[in-house]
Amino acid sequence: MTAVPTPIPSRTQFVLDAIRHRILTGRLTPGQALVETELAAQFGVSKTPVREALKTLAGTGLVVPSPFKGVTVRTVDADMAREVHDVRLLLEPEALRRTVRRGAHLDEAREALDRAGRATGPAERSLANREFHRALYLPCGNPLLGRMLDEVRDQAALVSAVAWAADPTWQREADEHREILRLALAGDADGAAGALHTHIETFLRRAFPRAEPERTPHGKGR
Repeated sequence: MTAVPTPIPSRTQFVLDAIRHRILTGRLTPGQALVETELAAQFGVSKTPVREALKTLAGTGLVVPSPFKGVTVRTVDADMAREVHDVRLLLEPEALRRTVRRGAHLDEAREALDRAGRATGPAERSLANREFHRALYLPCGNPLLGRMLDEVRDQAALVSAVAWAADPTWQREADEHREILRLALAGDADGAAGALHTHIETFLRRAFPRAEPERTPHGKGR
């Protein structure tokens, strides 16, 4: 029998969404402490939903619990960025290849790309880009593959927001997104997958030169 995931209570979901949004939009910065009593007072809830929300965010890698420092926002460095992008390089191009071969609709990807173009700041742009990538891999036909990529999408968005704050190369990434979508809409599964692989790898090299990607089955890497 397949286990059914336990629904997250509404108050916990509210706190979870709010903290995630604050992290990904820069209101809560990498390394910042997240104090349960302070967050509970801010959101008008007890400490229980805050505690449960922080546990969930720890599972997605956005926050880090420590017996000495408590819970803090995940710090982004070259090693963290490489770990996240290694997973993406291994899984995301193949997921897109399957999406294209299935002839899945990509309207949501087009809409996310438009939102990214209208974004007024790097954090908002990072959130839209996160949804763009998700719209490419989610229709791949393998729900487990989609969930595996969902596990790292928040961390990938955090990496992008931090990287753009230091060096706003988002226009280059936007051009690459348009080319990936063009190839996907043209039905070129291998071309779209290859362009996506290059996009992920070159972003990592630009943003974190010391974070050299591992070699993947695609033969990429230095």
